[in-house]
Amino acid sequence: MTKKLLRWLLTILFRVKLTGMDHYRLAGERVLIVANHSSYLDPLLLWAFLPDEVTFAINTEIARQWWIQPALRFARVFAMDPQQPLSIKSLTNFLREDRKAVIFPEGRITVTGALMKVYDGAALVAERSGAAILPIRIDGAQYTPVSRLHGVVRLRWFPPITLNILPPRDLTHPEGADAHERRHRMGLMLTDIMTDMMFETGNHQQTLFAALLDARRIHGGGHSVLEDIGRKPMSYNGLIAQTLALGRKLAALTPKGGHVGLLLPNANVTVSVLMGLQLNGRTPAMMNFGAGLKNLQSACRTAEIKTFITSRRFVINAKLESVVEALALDLRVIFLEDLRESISGKDKLRALIGCLSASFWYQKRQRDRADDPAVILFTSGSEGDPKGVVLSHGNLLANREQLAARLDLNAQDTILNALPMFHAFGLTAGTLLPLLYGMRTFLYPSPLHYRIIPEIAYDLNATILFGTNTFLQGYAKHAHPYDFYSVRYVFAGAEKLQDDTRRLWVDKFGLRVLEGYGTTETSPILAANTPMFYREGTVGRFMPGIDWQLEEVPGVLEGGRLHVAGPNIMLGYLRPEKPGVLEPPLSRFGHGWYDTGDIVTVDNEGFVTIAGRVKRFAKIGGEMVSLTAVEEIANRTWPGHLHAAMTVSDPRKGERIILITAFQEAQRSDFARAAQTLGYSELHIPRDIFYAKEIPLLGSGKVDYPALALLLPTDESL
Repeated sequence: MTKKLLRWLLTILFRVKLTGMDHYRLAGERVLIVANHSSYLDPLLLWAFLPDEVTFAINTEIARQWWIQPALRFARVFAMDPQQPLSIKSLTNFLREDRKAVIFPEGRITVTGALMKVYDGAALVAERSGAAILPIRIDGAQYTPVSRLHGVVRLRWFPPITLNILPPRDLTHPEGADAHERRHRMGLMLTDIMTDMMFETGNHQQTLFAALLDARRIHGGGHSVLEDIGRKPMSYNGLIAQTLALGRKLAALTPKGGHVGLLLPNANVTVSVLMGLQLNGRTPAMMNFGAGLKNLQSACRTAEIKTFITSRRFVINAKLESVVEALALDLRVIFLEDLRESISGKDKLRALIGCLSASFWYQKRQRDRADDPAVILFTSGSEGDPKGVVLSHGNLLANREQLAARLDLNAQDTILNALPMFHAFGLTAGTLLPLLYGMRTFLYPSPLHYRIIPEIAYDLNATILFGTNTFLQGYAKHAHPYDFYSVRYVFAGAEKLQDDTRRLWVDKFGLRVLEGYGTTETSPILAANTPMFYREGTVGRFMPGIDWQLEEVPGVLEGGRLHVAGPNIMLGYLRPEKPGVLEPPLSRFGHGWYDTGDIVTVDNEGFVTIAGRVKRFAKIGGEMVSLTAVEEIANRTWPGHLHAAMTVSDPRKGERIILITAFQEAQRSDFARAAQTLGYSELHIPRDIFYAKEIPLLGSGKVDYPALALLLPTDESL
């Protein structure tokens, strides 16, 4: 009767929703229930809503607390210290009698809102007892005053709570491992189960605008989330109102279902235009304003863009007048300055009313468009004309949930994002992730201002910074040692993180740069190092929800060609040879699989190491030689300078390697000694080394190899 009364009361107060009871029944009789620990309400919720008389394994110290004593009269409690072997053995024997027990593997209530450290004792109990692991996600209780997130998120008395029961899992210990390795690997498996649980119960089956409304509900309409160089912070309410006002105007000027180009910098208004177009059934195409006129024209033809939006002020500041004039010969140009002048007082009032009532009129039928195209991004064009990459709302939100499942990001963080939004990393990780998690985001228009960005980070008290190796090296060289005093995490992507950049950040700022890996086609993040799981020289472990396969490549002795599938994989390509035709992803492993074209190795703990792209290998004497490895040798030989390796035809060997370097005194003999010291074969030594005062770069910081090829000497001189 007490249990029924408590269940009724909690349902009334918190609108508790229980999902997955079929999974509970499927687990059987011998079950170890593992749950995230979000608040002091958690044991009460599980006791009231789980049908059986489950036993709670709780820390002995907590069991002694005065406030827990009354609860011990009603629930079965197994007091244990997860670090003590006897406690683990006792709980193991208890479960062997076909019982159900609940344990919180984190051992403490979260103080970040994300998963804390997962202790491996629970994994050993499950494996030794033969019990099935039943994951349960408690969501919503972290926003109550009885959580430990005071000052981290906006707390309220009775937020809705959901208990998500996931399918049961079994743990199998690795064969041939000693006791220490076995315990470590079992703990890693349990951690993966918990992070998978956090990802799978996240809501990525909706639109970006629906997720924006959810974020406003959680953090409050007056919560400031966006700021740009205009230094006028924008709240959720301000962003939604501006989205509605601009969206209506743009809907009247563009065809429904069409693709609209955005030639805009990182700014608050860019986010409003992006979401305003999506809200009204248009697909924004983020145009790389640094790609040059030829690539921009190619991108417009590929995506069948008839209209693009830009700003006169931006065009002048970025010196794009001639580019815009040339584009305007074939396309319609909408300037934001003209659009803003056309918004009347009546339009603003209508947008304000729409903003305040959006949670009511944005109905479920409009939310359920997760598979609709959300944005078109373009590949860099480093291997030919740029392709259009069509990403859905679900793709982008899934990648946001994947990253959040692995990192302790919260509304107290301040993001400094200088990566442009036409770059997948800058759009998803630098803009959408913080925006939809209540973090303050400062949008800076150019990542190339190496002296200014450290000052802004210092002024903002920034806690998270995104960049590429090239940009991070530039910031570190010009920054004062105290400029990044408040930064918690620095993430690097888009290109390989060099050792000298990594060391520079550690020595000068005491910060470890977390390297990740992804592609535009995967929204973009596939793998990343995190504070909990870090291995130098790798790009970290795969994100939850990613399936992967390695294809053998002739001549490559270690690793293989990476193919991936998952909810963050693009809807498909728009190719230059077939403008406007969506080509869904397909690889040798089936529909929905994407061939990354990268050669990688994956160790027994899931850490991924990139050897290079298939197209970035030279075939010499029947062996495949990684050009990325050649560049790595050069970086170690002459640190602090930019280097690029390429191949040219060779009548005798088929191909030969040449190195272009920004180090004027580079000598082949020095390179050869370094290669031998580092354990590389003679095949990695370039036939010729050429000096270039400046090596051309793309907007992302990657080397522009097609442009570099034009700087090479003629074949006759080679």
